[in-house]
Amino acid sequence: MKKNQNIMLVLLLLISSSVLAQQESVISFYRNHLNLVNPAFVGVEGKTNIQSTIRKQWTGVKDAPETQAFSFMTPLGNKKFSIGLSFVHDKVFIETQQFVAVDFAYDVKLTEKLNLFMGLKVGGNNYQVNTNGLETYNVLLDPSLQPISMFNPNIGMGFYLKHNKYYVAISTPKMLNTERAKNEDGYATAATDRAHYYLSGGYDIEVSPTIDLLPSVMIRYVNGAPFSTDFSATTIFNKKFDLGVTYRTDNSLAGMVKFTISKRLQLGFAYEYMMQRQLLARANNTNEFYMKFTL
Repeated sequence: MKKNQNIMLVLLLLISSSVLAQQESVISFYRNHLNLVNPAFVGVEGKTNIQSTIRKQWTGVKDAPETQAFSFMTPLGNKKFSIGLSFVHDKVFIETQQFVAVDFAYDVKLTEKLNLFMGLKVGGNNYQVNTNGLETYNVLLDPSLQPISMFNPNIGMGFYLKHNKYYVAISTPKMLNTERAKNEDGYATAATDRAHYYLSGGYDIEVSPTIDLLPSVMIRYVNGAPFSTDFSATTIFNKKFDLGVTYRTDNSLAGMVKFTISKRLQLGFAYEYMMQRQLLARANNTNEFYMKFTL
């Protein structure tokens, strides 16, 4: 029975990216950590920030997807130029990826209230599949289950249009096609990851002097997979306490809370509920933690 469960879990996780259209990391706090997919974001605030996101998905499934993301950003000189560093670690059972990138952004002032940030992302992805721990029915190691390790350099770009009341952003963080593993008739073979495209926007509505409402949307697209869209609404109380909700079109719903502890520190937590439970009958919900420190 244990071997059957291991085999089913391997097949599930190898094909999960095509079933759920999720090759790249998906996080609930996308608006706060947008530089992970859009390099132009490192120049938007004009401050030196350290951010981190930790996401544990499908908590009822052993070795389910996990994401740890870390980033640093700071303005240079007259704040027209900004630079950042981002690191994303993804793990799904026997599959592990680490993506490291340097981000560059340049600020173009269009009007008194409107700025256009242009960004460039340069980095690479270290991809590994460790098959040594798998249990099979064969005494000898199945030659189709050999470990895989590869490094893929990549480049991306993004634009962020900022107004004092709204923003619009578009980006593709990895423009080059890269290789990874896929399940094909029971064999682990190489597959090609295609470029992902992100379009996002949001608006700041002042409800009262102490309450702001921030609706936003994030659209993800990759050729050969359906669109994935997040619809979010966040209410900010006294610039210190954020309460929000996000609906993702692959049938998940998330509640989010964020606290501004001081001028330097923000902490957030998101709890995501998978509405279409029949896809993963044993899967529970997803927990996500967010931290931002301003120097």
